[in-house]
Amino acid sequence: MLLAFDVGNTEITVGLFVGERLEGHWRLTTNPDRTPDEWGVALGAFLLHAGHSPNEIRASVIASVAPGVTQSLVDGARGLTGAGVRVVDATSPLPIRLDVDEPRTVGADRIINTLAAVERFKADTIVVDFGTATTFDCITADGRFIGGVIMPGLRTSADQLTRRAAKLPATELQPPTRVIGRRTEECIRAGVLLGTADAVDGIVRRILAEWPTGRVPKVVATGGLAGIIVPLTSTIELVDPDLTLHGLRLAAMHLGVSW
Repeated sequence: MLLAFDVGNTEITVGLFVGERLEGHWRLTTNPDRTPDEWGVALGAFLLHAGHSPNEIRASVIASVAPGVTQSLVDGARGLTGAGVRVVDATSPLPIRLDVDEPRTVGADRIINTLAAVERFKADTIVVDFGTATTFDCITADGRFIGGVIMPGLRTSADQLTRRAAKLPATELQPPTRVIGRRTEECIRAGVLLGTADAVDGIVRRILAEWPTGRVPKVVATGGLAGIIVPLTSTIELVDPDLTLHGLRLAAMHLGVSW
């Protein structure tokens, strides 16, 4: 079995693979204060709840954009399972090309999304990843990451709004039933959710207008918040919620990891 860790700034998504099959997945808060032992206890509890023993894990693979968490998580996973842990970054020998000005600064999540898009869709692709930030990864069918866009994430925008405006309450992120809100909570939902959806559509249209290959890319959404926003958009064709986890599995395979 393979453990795959997509470490974001807010959450860590963990996937458990049996061969190519995603057996299960769960989420943990990205907490830089956790010790390796605490990570091991948390991971062990999830594995046992899923009916598996840590001894069944043959390898782990990690892509992280939170350096303060990475080593502690690596040590925790290694201590729990006794198996090797491979960290994926811009220096990893993967069959993709980071065709940008500063390839070593490309986030590990975007590298993994590029690999997953190339191998799963075999077409030019825009991956819209809804996380702490909303990222737009522009990928050509021949395996080139050609850049993209980064904008504030949905929850980040909502939290910033309610934190900085004392009279605005924290609001559940549920899709609004109308644009014109009659209560403050409705106004916030409309502004944050519809504003994000329209921003996504606008950015995708601008990307399409300058797409360099002459082909029309597929537009795919992933990330924990995709399910909230995608129904409000008009440009996203497909939701693949586990795209990054499958990209980690593919990266492990290309790096010669056995499980």
